[in-house]
Amino acid sequence: MLNSDKLVIAIPSKGRLQENTQSFFENLGLKINRNQGIRGYRGVLKGLDNVEIAFLSASEIAKALDDGMVHLGVTGEDLLAENIHDIERKIEILNPLGFGRANVIVAVPQSWIDVNHMHDLGEVANHFREDHGRRLRIATKYNKLTADFFASFNIENYRLVASAGATEGAPAAGSAELIVDITSTGSTLAANSLKILDDGVILRSEANLTLSYAANWHNNAHRALEKLLQLTAAEQSARYKQEIKCNVSALNANNIQHLRDTFKCELPFNDGITPIQGALSIVADKADVFGIVDYLSESGANYISVQDLSYIFKIENDQYKQIAHKIAKY
Repeated sequence: MLNSDKLVIAIPSKGRLQENTQSFFENLGLKINRNQGIRGYRGVLKGLDNVEIAFLSASEIAKALDDGMVHLGVTGEDLLAENIHDIERKIEILNPLGFGRANVIVAVPQSWIDVNHMHDLGEVANHFREDHGRRLRIATKYNKLTADFFASFNIENYRLVASAGATEGAPAAGSAELIVDITSTGSTLAANSLKILDDGVILRSEANLTLSYAANWHNNAHRALEKLLQLTAAEQSARYKQEIKCNVSALNANNIQHLRDTFKCELPFNDGITPIQGALSIVADKADVFGIVDYLSESGANYISVQDLSYIFKIENDQYKQIAHKIAKY
């Protein structure tokens, strides 16, 4: 797949994940153009040079990152954790994207009224083998995550059963006693008379923009990555911030210092030394905005505006520097 020196980004080929990924890039001022219509498997990222888009399934993206066949990919953390060995060395999660949220969970039949925790399940597994001469069957697509999680509770009397269809239907069908699966609302589990164990959440997952250190990083790929990371950092910095502007005629240096000390906000256009004239610009967490507005009003400001921010650009790109250093050492 890496047949050029372009930056190759793999995104989901269809469904809600693809739509949300397109929206993520559009928020960065970039547009995905798909070659050969909706069935094409390649595309470009309009607004950023030297980028090629590859359309793959979410599980294929995780494997492509593992093999170094793409530079970046958008996929769930559950698939990364399940499919990539030596994950901390091979990949870097650059940006949690805020969509595709779901949990990998352990679920048992609701009729198991005395089984609510993993240690209860461990006792059931031991008794089940003594009584039936075989181990509990767990239907799942997450073999690695399941094995690691059960080992952390010292549970050994089970065996994994491949889930060919809808995993949540396995206990009712008699092909397994319990399941490990991914769920977003839990409604499908309840419809199949299953319950999640109180401590049975293996992983809280969401879609991530993820980088592969195993890929072949040419100069053009490096340059495109640096520009993309500048955009993602600017968007992420602005995501939970708002800008407050007010007239400063009634404010003094003590008021300004109080804002900085109390709300940990930024006054990007004031160095704290030069007298302020005209309007004061304050960048703050959204949760602090009304507290700041109240303080400004009490201090005599009579005109205050608040607006969302799309991007906050800063000259230094520390994330890219750290990643470029790790790429060079890989």
